[in-house]
Amino acid sequence: MHKFVALVKDESGATAIEYGLIASLIAIAIIAGATALGSQLSSSFTYISTQVKTS
Repeated sequence: MHKFVALVKDESGATAIEYGLIASLIAIAIIAGATALGSQLSSSFTYISTQVKTS
């Protein structure tokens, strides 16, 4: 019974889970930002390419 109570009171696993959730949220934010930036860059390069071709 003592081991079970110690296992229930142990919070080290919860801390690891919290850090994992924070890391995953940061990764999602980075991916979303990179996707938006990639779309913007693609549009810019397409515009520049069109302007060079028509000149």
